[in-house]
Amino acid sequence: MENSLQNTHVKLLAFDLLSLTPTPDPTIFSRLGKLLLSRVEILGTITSRDYKPNKFLKFTIDDGTGSVSCLLWLNHLNSPYFSRRDPSTVRLIANVAAGFAPQIKVGVVCRVRGKIGSYRGEVQVTVSDIVIEKDPNMEVLHWLDCMRLARKCYDVESKLN
Repeated sequence: MENSLQNTHVKLLAFDLLSLTPTPDPTIFSRLGKLLLSRVEILGTITSRDYKPNKFLKFTIDDGTGSVSCLLWLNHLNSPYFSRRDPSTVRLIANVAAGFAPQIKVGVVCRVRGKIGSYRGEVQVTVSDIVIEKDPNMEVLHWLDCMRLARKCYDVESKLN
């Protein structure tokens, strides 16, 4: 039986995230063939930004081990995907996303949480939450957290095997 952290935002470094392999379910990825993941938390410096008003904001985060594409959707109010949901909930989601967009600037260090996906064969993160980090030590702390979690949690063989 494989370990699963599918509904948990797993802290990963970019090189680890970029090495995930897709599974038959396009919303789930495998880490080293052992751990199933669908959500991630990454932290790094924003190195590029492509803003399309009322559509999306695509940006890249570099943590020193690699660069990860991130996508923040901004089209909630006119997307057919959200048409069946409660309008007040959709407005709330749209307002939160619109509030994140101006914070995303090249050179800013930020923490991103979201769903792991693939676009044109490349891993990307569909953003659900962004936190701008003001303390430069947060990058080092994130690295240490990722290494500790990999050693003590993610790479541990399942006790059920």
